[in-house]
Amino acid sequence: MTIPRWQQVVLILGLLVGAAAILAVPDARAKEKKEDPAVERTRNQVRMLDDLYKTAIVLVTTHYVEEDSDLAAGDAFQALFKVMKDKGWHEVRLLDATGDPYDDDNSPKDDFETRAVEKLKAGESYLDEVVTKDGKRYLRAATAIPVVMEKCVMCHSNYADVPKGQAIGALGYTIPIE
Repeated sequence: MTIPRWQQVVLILGLLVGAAAILAVPDARAKEKKEDPAVERTRNQVRMLDDLYKTAIVLVTTHYVEEDSDLAAGDAFQALFKVMKDKGWHEVRLLDATGDPYDDDNSPKDDFETRAVEKLKAGESYLDEVVTKDGKRYLRAATAIPVVMEKCVMCHSNYADVPKGQAIGALGYTIPIE
């Protein structure tokens, strides 16, 4: 059975319109995210801070942590994170994603942190949302922390069975949107 040419054209046009509508949904979300330049600048700030903190933690671990009695880079950076918060720059927290935190303070403390940990455990590498607190906008963001080197397990033996590259935690950011 052959379909008349005009019906084939209508069918193809219908498929193209449907496909365009489906493909336009992500484009609309991407456009929505990019419409606010202040939010985009803050996202860039998160990416920069995340690269800085994670690179520094790996470098400190690589070059200065030799045995389990040495100060863990994560502990040193907890002190740095406190200074950043106390000075009003931003807040960053270590978040456990294993259910067996190295320190109970690293457990997720609110809905955003809980959702972020679940998404990161499921394979996402980043999650963010804009929130308003006391009339000021903030970007809440979370980035995955995987086990990236054998030395991680020296101080964190509870991660010994975690496959390399799998998220064992996150850095959770709260940054003012300016």
